[in-house]
Amino acid sequence: MSETSHDTQTLAPPGVSVGLIDVFRRRHLLALIVRKEVQIRYRGSILGWLWSYVKPLVQFLVFFIALGVFLGLNKSIAYYPIYLLSGITIVTFFNEAFSNGTRSLVDNAALIKKIYLPREMFPVSSMLVAIVNTIPQIIVVVVIAVVFGWAPSAAHIAALLLAMVIVAILATGLGMLFGAINVTFRDAQSFVEIIVMCAVWASPVMYQWEMVAEKVPAWLFVAYRANPLTAAVELFHYGLWMPLNPDGGQQLPGMWMYALIALITSAVVLVIGQLVFRRLEGRFAQDL
Repeated sequence: MSETSHDTQTLAPPGVSVGLIDVFRRRHLLALIVRKEVQIRYRGSILGWLWSYVKPLVQFLVFFIALGVFLGLNKSIAYYPIYLLSGITIVTFFNEAFSNGTRSLVDNAALIKKIYLPREMFPVSSMLVAIVNTIPQIIVVVVIAVVFGWAPSAAHIAALLLAMVIVAILATGLGMLFGAINVTFRDAQSFVEIIVMCAVWASPVMYQWEMVAEKVPAWLFVAYRANPLTAAVELFHYGLWMPLNPDGGQQLPGMWMYALIALITSAVVLVIGQLVFRRLEGRFAQDL
């Protein structure tokens, strides 16, 4: 009797997922998917991994010439190249992880319809691939910053890591949320493209937060600082730009408090994304 009871407790219905926990229980499979996505990205490419360095540098040059030179921000913001490049790096990480996470289920429709595996694995793998592609960009920024005399403290390094964690959690949650909706309603992908387009302007990437504080009411500036991307961008500025002791450079008021709020907000988004994902998961194979 006890043996039968033990067997009943250890068996589970096939094809039943316990969400993100199931993804990390299958870390080997997750690593294989990430490796496959990274290899596919550069398959048939002559430059290969060099594109991870070329694209952010080209994007930086476009914005630097347009904003730094033509609009004169290079004169008003000390070490503007580092300021601009550090902000672009963290926002690019968010945009790539969020966009690819939204498309991940549709892009892997054939695999989803053939075998069972935790479907959350695809948005998570998209976020991890985005991290892999962001690392070369961070290396580029760090090398340039070192040339300018970058000498970070432990707090500066901690700020960089915290920003990455905030964006990783936020992008995964949003990727699961919009990815699940995108399976049935492909309009979600177009909506995400609008969000991604606005993301770079909704946080102090091209400009300083002081410009926003001067133009908006106090309550709106609080909402602006509560934006997780604003916190992440300012953490990157604190870690890469502030150690250079720029003239006129100021830390965002309450930066660490808003970073904590951003972390909590991102965790809430992750929970909501998981709940919606689990709710819609039963229709994936049918709608795909």
